[in-house]
Amino acid sequence: MTDPGREGTDAASVTDIPDAAAPSTIGRASAFLASGTLVSRALGFVSLIVLATAIGVNSAAGDTFALANQLPNNIYSLVAGGLLSAVIVPQIVKASLNNDGGAGFINKVITLGLTIFVVVTIIATACAPLLIQLYGSGFDEHEVALATALAYWTLPQILFYALYSLIGETLNARGVFGPFTWAPVLNNIVGISGLIVFIALFGSQEQHQDAAAWTPAQVALLAGSATLGIAVQAFALFFFLGRAGLRYRPDFIWRGVGLGNTARAASWVFVMFLVTQVSGVFEARIASTATGDASVNAMKIAWTMFMLPHSIVTVSIVTAYFTRMSSHVRDGRLGELRDDISSALRSILLIMVFSAVGLGVLSFSFSSVFGNDYAETSSIAQVYLAYLTGLIPFTIFFVLLRVFYALDRTRAAFVIQVIQTAFYVAGAITVGAFVPKEFVAVGLAFVLAAAVSLQALLSAIYLRRALGPLDTWRVLRQVLWFLAAALVAGAVGVGVLGALGGIGAGAFPVANKLTGILSMVIAGAAMAVVYAAVLWITRNPELRSFGEPILRRLRRAR
Repeated sequence: MTDPGREGTDAASVTDIPDAAAPSTIGRASAFLASGTLVSRALGFVSLIVLATAIGVNSAAGDTFALANQLPNNIYSLVAGGLLSAVIVPQIVKASLNNDGGAGFINKVITLGLTIFVVVTIIATACAPLLIQLYGSGFDEHEVALATALAYWTLPQILFYALYSLIGETLNARGVFGPFTWAPVLNNIVGISGLIVFIALFGSQEQHQDAAAWTPAQVALLAGSATLGIAVQAFALFFFLGRAGLRYRPDFIWRGVGLGNTARAASWVFVMFLVTQVSGVFEARIASTATGDASVNAMKIAWTMFMLPHSIVTVSIVTAYFTRMSSHVRDGRLGELRDDISSALRSILLIMVFSAVGLGVLSFSFSSVFGNDYAETSSIAQVYLAYLTGLIPFTIFFVLLRVFYALDRTRAAFVIQVIQTAFYVAGAITVGAFVPKEFVAVGLAFVLAAAVSLQALLSAIYLRRALGPLDTWRVLRQVLWFLAAALVAGAVGVGVLGALGGIGAGAFPVANKLTGILSMVIAGAAMAVVYAAVLWITRNPELRSFGEPILRRLRRAR
C-alpha cells in the first residue's frame, strides 16, 4: 500500500479507505481528479467543435443526434444512476469492515449490475422507435427516422455506462480516484477520431442538412464511433482493479452479503431518478418543437459548457470528500460530517462564484467556439447565460445531495426531487405554451435554474433539521465576499472585451473560433488576476488557506 502522506504520491494509488479520506489527501486526490477532468473536458470541447463542423448546431442532424446520443444517459440514469453513484460507495465503505475487506460484496454487486444492464440494454435498444417518439415529438417524419436509426447504434452505450460506473465507483470507494476521471480521455479520443473520419468521407455540415438524405454508412460511422468511445472508456477501468486490491470474479450467489440493504437504500434513489426523467421527457418534447432555432443540440452544447467548472472543481472535490463523509456517518462522527460540509462548500464556491460571473462575461466568446456563424453563437450564448444563473445553487445542491446519500436519507431526497420536478414541469409547459419558438430553449434553461435553486434551499433546510447547525452564516458570508470580488473582476472583463471590439456580429471576440479562444484567454486571465488580487488584499481566509501553502513552497524552492 502506498503511503498517503508521502509527497508526490499519486492520489489514484491510495487504497486504504480511512487514510485515503484523510485531510492531507483530500487536496491531492481532488487535484488529481481535476487534472483528469480538465484534460477530458478539453477534449470533449474539441469533440463538440468537430461535431458542430460535421453536422451543424441548429440543424435537424444536430438535434436528432443530440437526442439519440442522450437517450442512453437518460435510461442509465433512470435505472441505476443513483444506485451506482450514490449508494454503492457508502455500502462498500461499510463492507470494508468485513473479513475479506469487502471483496465478496464487490464481486456480487458488479455481477448483479452487469446482469441487469445486459437485459436493460437489449430491451431499450429494441424499443428505440418508441423512445424517439416519446422524447422527440416535435420532429417531422424524416427527423424521427434519422433519430431512430442513430438510436439503434447509441443505445448499447447503456451497458458500457453501467460498466464504467460500477468499476469506477468501486475504485473510488477503495480510494483509487484517478482512473474514473482519466478514462473519459480515451472516449473523447475515439469520438474525435470517428468525427474526423466522418468529415473526410462525407463532408461537413452543409452536406447533412436534409434528414431524409442520410445513408446507413453515415449513421453507422457517426453513432457507432460515439458508442465505441464509451466502450473503450469502460473496459479501460478493469486494468486498475488490482491497484485497489481486487480481482473480479463473477459471483451469481446474491444472498447473505447485505445486498438487501443496498437495494432498500437504492429503491428511493431509483424512484427519484424516475421522477427526474419525467422532467427530461417534457424538456426534450418541448425543445424539439424549436428545431431550426436554439433547440435540443444548442441546449446540449450550452449544458456541456455549464458543466465545465462543475466537473473540474465540484465533482473532483466532492468525489474525494464523499468517501470521507460516508466514513464519518458509519462511525457516528456527525460533527465531523458538518465540518466537511462547510469546508467543501467554501472551497468549491471560491471557484464557482467566480466561474458564474466570469463565464457570463465570456459567454459569447465561449459560444463562438461552437457556432458556425453569429446566429448559432448568439443562440448558444443566450441559453448558456440562462443556465449560468443556476450555477451556484446547482453546486450547493450537488454537495448536499451527497450528504443525503452518505446518511442513507434517500427517501427525503426523493421527496425534494418530486417538488423540484413538479416545479420544472409546470414551468416548462408554460414556456412551451407562451414563449416564442426562438426563445424556448432559453426559457427552459431559466426554469431549470429556478428549479435547482428551490431544490438546494429545501435540501439545506432538511439537513439543518437532521444534523443541526450547518455553519450557514459562515458559508453565506464567504459567498457574498466571493461575489463582490467576482463582480469587480467581471467589470474588468467587460472592459477588456469592449477594447477588443465587443460581442456584436463580426467583432473580434466572436468573429471565429480562434478569436473567441484568444479573447477568452485575454479577458479570462485579466479577470482571474483581479479576482485573486481583491480577495488577497481583503485577506479572504479561503483564498489565503489555498494560496499560502503554494507561496511557502515557492519560497523554499528558491
